[in-house]
Amino acid sequence: MSGRPDLNELRGKLDEIDNSILDLLEERMATCREIGNVKRENGMDVYVPAREEEKFKALEEIAGFESRPYVRDLFKTLMDISKVHQNKPAFGVLGRTLAHTYSPEIHSLFDSSYSYSVIEREPEELETLFKSGVFKGFNVTIPYKKNACAMCDELDDASKTTGSVNTVLFEDGKVKGWNTDYFGFIYMLTRKGISVTGKKVLVLGTGGAASAVFYALKTLGAAEIYACDLETEINYSNVYEKAGDAQVIVNCTPVGMFPKVDNSLLELTKFASLEACADVVYNPSRTKFLQEAEELGLKTCGGLAMLVAQAYKSSRVFAGDTAGAEQLGNPDSAEGAAYVPSEAAEKIEKVIKILENRMRNITIIGMPGSGKSLLARNIAKVTGRTLVDLDIAFAEKFGQTPAEVLNGPGEDAFREMECEIAAEFLPQSGLVISCGGGIVTRDVNKFYVRCNSNVFYLERPLTALTDKNRPISQLHGVEKLYSQRKDKYESWCDYRVYFDRYDEKQAFYDAAIAEILGKLG
Repeated sequence: MSGRPDLNELRGKLDEIDNSILDLLEERMATCREIGNVKRENGMDVYVPAREEEKFKALEEIAGFESRPYVRDLFKTLMDISKVHQNKPAFGVLGRTLAHTYSPEIHSLFDSSYSYSVIEREPEELETLFKSGVFKGFNVTIPYKKNACAMCDELDDASKTTGSVNTVLFEDGKVKGWNTDYFGFIYMLTRKGISVTGKKVLVLGTGGAASAVFYALKTLGAAEIYACDLETEINYSNVYEKAGDAQVIVNCTPVGMFPKVDNSLLELTKFASLEACADVVYNPSRTKFLQEAEELGLKTCGGLAMLVAQAYKSSRVFAGDTAGAEQLGNPDSAEGAAYVPSEAAEKIEKVIKILENRMRNITIIGMPGSGKSLLARNIAKVTGRTLVDLDIAFAEKFGQTPAEVLNGPGEDAFREMECEIAAEFLPQSGLVISCGGGIVTRDVNKFYVRCNSNVFYLERPLTALTDKNRPISQLHGVEKLYSQRKDKYESWCDYRVYFDRYDEKQAFYDAAIAEILGKLG
């Protein structure tokens, strides 16, 4: 009997195979889309029947005996799907280097009626691209927004005013340009209840993002807009003197962006009338600038909402719904520039939530011995995310375990080293991270724990905790540690999850995983 396969093991194996098939299918569809673009560029037919029949015969010859009877039907279906995908109207995002763009995923979530590619071009290749006819249109990112504006025959008001185009459509023999960034910024503010009407607003930076922000602020009726940069009249040496009465501050610089997350430009406590802070940076999701504002009780909003909302307006243009696009951010509409139809808002919020959860780490904090490490390992297995146990990362980096450092140089030395590990891993994206129980003992770690994570405080009854191989718990006792750390666990987390004792560990893991992933939707 011992040699017979176990049903659960076989199902697990099948799940792994299916996951691999999905990865390969994603790669195949992307390659088919690229083939379609190349064929259009060279004036070739997308569908070649003779090539398809040759492919069927070749695949049947190399197929294994169990799959051979099904190969033709399977690949006929695959090729039919591929033809549909290749023949979709082709759009994309144009830039010079776009290794980390989220645009293809965002557009696929909004509308599947068109395909979406990454279009990397050098400046001297832009004119050829605009005349090629390969794409029906594209989004434009840095450094080409002003180039795109100059190449358009027709422009919307935002593009005319800003001199910047981020959405291009080839239609009726003309090149039409829109700027949807300003709508993204308006949406970003309004979803968090931040009003700039009649307010004094300080804008940090004067680059491409700032031009759309200035347009949006004027559209929303800001009373006064200060521009601050290195060489402007108001700069970082005199900003407190000349713009100290700012009520809203907007960061349009890359300061605080991953990987240089520790940077921030201003001392917010010097702005006595400050009510809110907005940051166009979206990685990390909670920049140092925004966390400092949160600590002061100010309203805040981050750049992911701007990224998603501007993409939604672009998607309406690409899908042929220009009337729907023009309704968004329209200052002349009866409802005002901030109005968004409920159906559009629901779609935007859904995509924000999907991306936010995908980009953010699942980070677990809590008492030593509460089961954080093994729970994190199980979550990583279920989600397919990379696991980072900060205690293991500590040992790999320093060549000593936390226990060895605690028993040697001592706790102060260990905490300093732990801060280095926190700063290295917690600002990253899409991980599952298990933190040491004492990470909350150093206030500096709060920024790192919260900057790019959905933070879960795993709360267990003290009687369920173990102090085995935990020198600090053994030295001070879990009751004392809990009383010292409880408030910080609660204030640092986004979600508290409580689990009593479980007779079976797997039952605890199953319940905890279901609750944690359930909270993330």
